[in-house]
Amino acid sequence: MTQALEATMLICFGLSWPINLMKNIKAQTAKSMSLKFILLIIFGYVAGISAKLITHQFNYVLIVYILNILIVSLNLVVYFINKHKDKAREKAKQAV
Repeated sequence: MTQALEATMLICFGLSWPINLMKNIKAQTAKSMSLKFILLIIFGYVAGISAKLITHQFNYVLIVYILNILIVSLNLVVYFINKHKDKAREKAKQAV
């Protein structure tokens, strides 16, 4: 029962990440993104995954953790892409 509740929490929390990812891709800017926040979330998922591995609880909850960390990691990639775009726009603005 506890695993089902943990998985439900992770699924509910994790549903926000694809929405956030699409928003960040469409925004084409890192101005509304927080690198510290993204890294903190990734650290939390790493801790959750580590707990599952240490206790040898290889079940569907571990899969949900892995899916969530992958999507949040994509947000990290988009952050750096958008940061690069922000710098390029700023350079172009200064050149004019």
